[in-house]
Amino acid sequence: MAIQVGDKAPEFELKDNHGRTVKLSDFRGEKNVVLLFYPFAFTGVCTGELCELRDNLPKFSDRDTQLLAVSNDSIHTLRVFAEQEDLEYPLVSDFWPHGNVSRAYGVFDEDKGCAVRGTFIIDKEGVVRWTVVNGLPDARDLNEYVKALDTL
Repeated sequence: MAIQVGDKAPEFELKDNHGRTVKLSDFRGEKNVVLLFYPFAFTGVCTGELCELRDNLPKFSDRDTQLLAVSNDSIHTLRVFAEQEDLEYPLVSDFWPHGNVSRAYGVFDEDKGCAVRGTFIIDKEGVVRWTVVNGLPDARDLNEYVKALDTL
């Protein structure tokens, strides 16, 4: 079961597409976080969602928010994907131990070996304030994130 609104967001420490360490606690007291899990780089729906986020980054930065996109791909795969699609926000790898963070958030599909489309808006205190979980083929609506951020 996915983490619920009002829950403390599970802490994590993962590498991004540049090999930098990303910890949720790095943003505590500084920025809200949109933590977006997606199945796989280079797939149609995922590419569409992440490019839409790329094209709308000011909607997040203007709201004091850090966008973190997490998949179970390796950092090397994520680096090439980010370069190909000109993605400037962190793509974070939950590759090893495989799916550990996705499991902690309740969005890992054991049969497919990847995260489903789960999104968690985490406030500056580390509390989940909004969430949506979609199945693998179902794209999310970026405008829902923005509306949720406006309530913080």
